[in-house]
Amino acid sequence: MKNLTMQKQFKATFYLWLCINVFSFQLFAKKSVATAQKNTGYLFVYFTGNDKKEEAIHYAISNNGYNFYALNHDEPILASEKISSTGGVRDPHILRGADGKTFYMVVTDMESAKGWDSNRAMVLLKSTDLINWTSSVINIQKRFPGNESLLRVWAPQTIYDKTKQKYMVYWSMKHGKDPDKIYYAYANADFTDLETEPKQLFFSPTNGSCIDGDIIYHNGKYNLFFKTEGNGNGIKKAVSDKLTEGYVLQDKYLQQTTDAVEGAGVFKLNNSDEYILMYDVYMKGKYQFTRSKDLAQFKVIDQDVTMDFHPRHGTVLPINNAEMERLVTKWYTAESVLKSAQAESIKKNNIVLDSVNKRLFLPVDYGINLKSFDPEFPGFPGLNIAPKGNLDFSAGTKKIKVTIAGKPPVIYEVEASVNNNPVLKGYYADPEILYANKTRKYYLYPTSDGFTSWSGTYFKTFSSVDLVNWKDEGVLLDLVKDVSWGKRNAWAPTITEKKINGQYKYFYYFTAAQKIGVAVADNPEGPFKDSGKALIAKKPLGIKGGQEIDPDVFTDPKTGKSYLYWGNSYMAVAALNPDMVSIDTNSIKVITPNKDFREGTEVFYRKGKYYFLWSEDDTRSENYRVRYGYSDSPNGKITIPENNLILTKDVQKGIYGTGHNSVIQVPGKEEWYIIYHRFTRPEGITMGSAAGYHREVCIDKMEFNVDGSIRKIIPTLTGIKSVK
Repeated sequence: MKNLTMQKQFKATFYLWLCINVFSFQLFAKKSVATAQKNTGYLFVYFTGNDKKEEAIHYAISNNGYNFYALNHDEPILASEKISSTGGVRDPHILRGADGKTFYMVVTDMESAKGWDSNRAMVLLKSTDLINWTSSVINIQKRFPGNESLLRVWAPQTIYDKTKQKYMVYWSMKHGKDPDKIYYAYANADFTDLETEPKQLFFSPTNGSCIDGDIIYHNGKYNLFFKTEGNGNGIKKAVSDKLTEGYVLQDKYLQQTTDAVEGAGVFKLNNSDEYILMYDVYMKGKYQFTRSKDLAQFKVIDQDVTMDFHPRHGTVLPINNAEMERLVTKWYTAESVLKSAQAESIKKNNIVLDSVNKRLFLPVDYGINLKSFDPEFPGFPGLNIAPKGNLDFSAGTKKIKVTIAGKPPVIYEVEASVNNNPVLKGYYADPEILYANKTRKYYLYPTSDGFTSWSGTYFKTFSSVDLVNWKDEGVLLDLVKDVSWGKRNAWAPTITEKKINGQYKYFYYFTAAQKIGVAVADNPEGPFKDSGKALIAKKPLGIKGGQEIDPDVFTDPKTGKSYLYWGNSYMAVAALNPDMVSIDTNSIKVITPNKDFREGTEVFYRKGKYYFLWSEDDTRSENYRVRYGYSDSPNGKITIPENNLILTKDVQKGIYGTGHNSVIQVPGKEEWYIIYHRFTRPEGITMGSAAGYHREVCIDKMEFNVDGSIRKIIPTLTGIKSVK
């Protein structure tokens, strides 16, 4: 009897132990699944441009929502011709389904080369792994009667309607002469068709067009972001308590730029109460990111954002580790990892990767400790890099092994070395240089480059005490804000320092809208105030072609008199009046040195000679180059030496498009330097005409022969040493 009682107690105890452990295991399993499914990164889905080959779906990934890296070498992840009726797709929007594991994507079915009013369809796509997609083309005009006057179907997006437990697709349509309006319809269960007639969701109360809708549910409200078109040009939003009706316009532009924008996309940062509003600054070929907690006030965070690609109208989806690893395994490569080194001291535009010989070159800033340097290669699930962290590059290359899950490891020889050229990080061109006696510093005044078709609208300046280390002093003149007579094409400035009544003044001559103006400041970094009108607005007498651009200012050390030079396809000169903001119109003279003169005049004085430098060919050409002549007068006849080509490309070094220069003499020394721009290296030579607005600033030494002739300048990668 006693044994029977003990057996019963044992069984009861064992059963209790088993229940506790099973329950604990279930909790652990649930916790593990929850942890595995927690969103830790981001997938950016986008297209890249208006050419047919660019109208396709691309992927990029990020760990933090700020630093994005293209997958598949920024090539499409789906063939547009296989999923569309036109051969091109645009404006991709991606959504995670209500079940947490199914994904829905919708895109505009459009080849823009056929015209902006040429498309009638969208494409619906569905996936369970973000890699394999099924697709269906929905031609609205054919699918639904009453759309005979339909001209275009743009920018579809999807949202889950919890009330109806269906996926609602919304997009903009234009019928006849009516403005674009936003419509919606519900997709069928398979997401292969629209099962309800399109209904109007929203139209602009101002009767202007509204496109690119993006609905975000926040604090019990549906926020519909959209772009105004034709009646103002920017991003606004309307708010409603209900998904399909009652949207009230909040009549305020939300973009944080004066440039034209489209394609608003909002996503919530993981483990944060903050949102990102991003949009396509399509006229400038760039994206802008802003951050907000309330979806009402937005702060620009462009300084924190990096992308190794150039997206157009896309959306961002938060993803988990397993999904990230799947994408990395499928579409990321060792070469992409290595080219994406993010250390602040690396000149990222100038990283050189040789995939044939498995070598990587990382150009770094002057003064970096190469004995302990971390390139900061990106890390993602499914990716391993060894060794990593601080490495000793001072004695030569290091072997870096990159292993991506499911692929054989790749080993590269990695070199990190100081390259002082380019001297500025990023795209800048047409550099002017000044030594300011007031501050005893050097200042660079370039064109802000990297804007499609030279469409930049602001000027910056940079300061240095040694010509090697440069500090960004910020924007000194913004055409849109500061100039009334010319608000586009901020190009090729020049500057001079004058002491007037014992006080230093700075006169800044610049190009705007193919005219030349002047702004004045008390300090070399500004702020500058525009004179209020163009100084040079028409061609000199007898000149029919060319443009009124590329000013250069020169003060004759023999007389103290100042001159302004300018012109594209011709070189003109005029004496500046003592006020420095007007010219002696009677002194205007055309002194074009030869028939090959193009632009970019630079004048300086040395040992009794007036030197004239200029650029020939076209800034989009790899053969853009610098020639020179000299004269006995600042406005006299220019003599051209026989060997007057002093700066040109160096194919062996991958240096192309060297031109539009200025010259500086170190005060009190017979030490001269030339400042010029080149194509961005190494990618520029592959860009075609776009290389002409993806340029960077370099400095090299200028030397003279005994007879005063200028020696041919060898463009370098290493640049110059610190000047004292």
